Amino acid sequence: MKPALAARLSELQAARTQYGPGCAARVEKLLASLRGVQFAGAESLIHFHDALLFLRAFPQSRKVITLTEELLQGVGAQAKRLRDSGADVELFDDEEFSGVAGTAIRDTFTYEVARWLASRFPNDLRVEWNLDEQYRQMWSSLPRYVPLLADDCLVEADTPYLEWLSHASGGEGRILAWLLQRLEQSPGSMLEKTAWYDALKIEIEWELGESAASRTHARRNPPAFFYHREPLIQRKQVSLEEELRSAPLPARKLSSKEGEELLDQVREVLTVRYRELYGTTRSDAKQVIEADVGRGVRIFLWGLPPERRLPLRAYLAGMTVKNGVPINYIEAIGLCEWMEIGFNTFYTFRDGETAWIYSKVLHLLNQIAGITCFSVYPYQIGEDNEEAIKSGAFWFYRKLGFRPGNPELLALTEREERRIASTPGYRTPARTLRKLAAEHVFFETGDGPRGLWDSFSIRNIGFAVERQMATKFKGDPEAMRRKASEWLARELDASERKAPLKQTRLEWGTPGFSDFAVMLALAPEIKRWSGDEKRGLAAIIRAKSGASEMEYLRLMQGHEQLKQVMVRLGTHPPE
Repeated sequence: MKPALAARLSELQAARTQYGPGCAARVEKLLASLRGVQFAGAESLIHFHDALLFLRAFPQSRKVITLTEELLQGVGAQAKRLRDSGADVELFDDEEFSGVAGTAIRDTFTYEVARWLASRFPNDLRVEWNLDEQYRQMWSSLPRYVPLLADDCLVEADTPYLEWLSHASGGEGRILAWLLQRLEQSPGSMLEKTAWYDALKIEIEWELGESAASRTHARRNPPAFFYHREPLIQRKQVSLEEELRSAPLPARKLSSKEGEELLDQVREVLTVRYRELYGTTRSDAKQVIEADVGRGVRIFLWGLPPERRLPLRAYLAGMTVKNGVPINYIEAIGLCEWMEIGFNTFYTFRDGETAWIYSKVLHLLNQIAGITCFSVYPYQIGEDNEEAIKSGAFWFYRKLGFRPGNPELLALTEREERRIASTPGYRTPARTLRKLAAEHVFFETGDGPRGLWDSFSIRNIGFAVERQMATKFKGDPEAMRRKASEWLARELDASERKAPLKQTRLEWGTPGFSDFAVMLALAPEIKRWSGDEKRGLAAIIRAKSGASEMEYLRLMQGHEQLKQVMVRLGTHPPE
């Protein structure tokens, strides 16, 4: 790259965080000077692209939006030119930079993502077959859909699977769609279909072109844009306590149609970045909530349909857009008032008011679900995540008020804080950050007790149930579910007869009921619960498969005895 162009690109990178008097005019002039510029390599084009995207999300003026959109329109053609020229474009496939217009995404997508892609972008997909890896699975699974294939593949070593599939589907280009259709129409659970398809390891290439699915063009434009006339909000200016005590955020529930449109866009946003969330693929369009939190930021949260929910914990997923540009995704999983938060800002936008937006996400979760104990799992702060170590992610959360749940790690944190305060220029060594990232950190608000969830793990409940299954039921899960469900049904039956809505034993045989039964079978104190407490438990179990899991969480928060059982079972590690 020529020195003059390199200097302008560096200037553009710096302009991303320049706000205040005169900054808008300088950025506008710089952007106008970059019209028609051609980049000779993938790295410089990506840096140009991402600087434009940042300014599009955090603009100083309306003209900055116009100019960034104009310049982004030319990125796809430049990316395609580089690919066609034989230049090194491997960087386009890095998850940090993938999804640029004019490039392609290549992956062995899961069944549900592949099915969604095939329905949305049928003309943009190409399948890469690797028969050396796939032939064993084809041998065992394809005869189900290809008549007489067994006469070849069960006894011959050179079965031409692609020819068989091509003849069956009407052409090689139709094989993927045909397979997915056969699988969708076949009997069996979604889990069984997923296992069947995923075992084939089918690699799909998605040619993005100028698609609105590319991160270059992905937008959800708001009614009005927010322009940054002053410096961006810094982490030190954010108080989680003050945020959580502030007025409720304006929020609305989207219609099913609006929800479907939003969730399709979310799937696009994550798929082009080689990411998939359980709650994105399996989301419920009827549960999407939108909150306009100000400064051009809108947060979307949604839950799972009843048949896809977790056995015990409630689940929410989400996405944030800034001036219409998707900038992060959210995952929140919890019980009662406790929730584990995954907050992942895309690389391009990590210099952009991340702490303030994070505070709004916590505020919204507190508002809609009553969450008062937020935890961050170790990967987010650096466990097996060198990127988080390099960025000092632990200190991002600590300076917002989070604390380690482990007393030894809290003491280490306080020693590090004293070193930082007393030694100018001191930075916490990577080895210390790895120690600090070994366990969850917590932020608690409200009047409830502190530290209740510090040592809790849902796995401990699961391990205790598995030990019970191994010792008392000889490893037979169905026998354990049946016995536990019958026991819990007897415990609740007398109380339920007095309730306004009588529950039958047949209804108690549902899978959701058995999940609670196998856990509560480890809690003999239930026999001593009052009728009201048992009726409260019954209402909680019903709410788990209700319209939204928010009611489930609210009811759990009011059932102190159930919470004590869960915390006790989840706090003791496996023997």
